[in-house]
Amino acid sequence: MTGRLTAPLRRVLAEAEDVTGRLSGTEAQLETLARHGLAFRHARPPRAYFLTPAGHRLRQELLTAAPPPTARAAATPGGVFTARTGAESEPVADGPARLREVHSAWQGLVELRRMTNPDGSTDRPCAWERGHLVQAAALALEAGDCLPGVAGDGGYVVADTPQPDAVEIRSGGEEAELASYADVLAKAGWHVGEHRARGRGRVLLASPRRV
Repeated sequence: MTGRLTAPLRRVLAEAEDVTGRLSGTEAQLETLARHGLAFRHARPPRAYFLTPAGHRLRQELLTAAPPPTARAAATPGGVFTARTGAESEPVADGPARLREVHSAWQGLVELRRMTNPDGSTDRPCAWERGHLVQAAALALEAGDCLPGVAGDGGYVVADTPQPDAVEIRSGGEEAELASYADVLAKAGWHVGEHRARGRGRVLLASPRRV
């Protein structure tokens, strides 16, 4: 598919908003992407264009192959925004810019829920979140006001589990913090349960609520 797209069209795809998939470009470019099945025009005003699932997949391929220097704001200069999971090799810088990025990403995710959940619900996860469990849970946690802001100073770690629809959250500090994390995730539309993991103490298991 990428071979049939011009460089300007590939750039429009790559520069789509990370979470919502909203596109910016000329009307002709956006209509061309729609004809290829990579974009659709939302029925509600302002009738903006957004990536289809095929568009999201192709965008990810483009970013993986050669991340563009103009990609949206990131945890590091020139990269793509990634929520803090607590397992980063280097601490994620905090500050006003990071707070703005997290707020923007969360608002984008809420809008994606509104657009893609069949009933327009924003209080439960959407298909994108169910396909990106660790990043979705990490974004919900980082967007929670009550959470520690610095990885390694308390904080949480979000990780995959053998279960196909669940992630594990463990505390990087006091286990008492788990109650705060569970509360944030529940408010974000996740089912959360506390368990005792062998050799690792108490952990949370969280899965996206479907109804």
